Amino acid sequence: MAPTTELIIARHGEAACNVAGIVGGEQGCTGLTGRGRNQVEQLATHLAADHADRPYAALYATPRLRVTQTAEIIAQALHMPATIEPDLRGPDHGDADGRLWVDIKTSFQGPPQHSPDCQYASGSETWNEYLDRATAALQKILARHDGERILIAAHGETVEAAHNLLLGLPRNACLRLGFVTDHASVARWLRPTNRFGRTIWQLVSHNDTRHLRPRHD
Repeated sequence: MAPTTELIIARHGEAACNVAGIVGGEQGCTGLTGRGRNQVEQLATHLAADHADRPYAALYATPRLRVTQTAEIIAQALHMPATIEPDLRGPDHGDADGRLWVDIKTSFQGPPQHSPDCQYASGSETWNEYLDRATAALQKILARHDGERILIAAHGETVEAAHNLLLGLPRNACLRLGFVTDHASVARWLRPTNRFGRTIWQLVSHNDTRHLRPRHD
């Protein structure tokens, strides 16, 4: 039987831009909060135990600060380097970067997914342009690591892109459904090959936060 491909995507911990409600692009992202670092440390402990049992072949990360900080903590726990994949970055926000999300969503009459072929700010990607870029990057990583375990530190949008790709969702599926993805949560996909040679992607878990303990400040 052929080896199983496994994809694990871990969302970054709580970031300052999340707490402030700021659009967190290259300008708006100022990194993790103290709570976010605590979340990622717990996540890293969980992933390290998983890695010791069944090693990951590679660790990837997106280039936004909150994700690179998350990846640094995970990489240290796993004793393996993180490869930055630029095309997996979150959406390009254009003039929305660093502004309040409430103002952007009020002007756009909803989040980017509500009108997926329209720019939500001058210079921004549309939601579908983001999905096209992110899913293409994911396809390249999966092809590169066929039959291996891959770990990606990324964004909630990355999880959504992976679900769109592997579930084979039609274009503009975001108008009918969405995915809740908490900070430092894990999504896990498997693609085993059965005895007839057939492969099919299986969503094993989504928004898994069982590894997180409540923090008492």
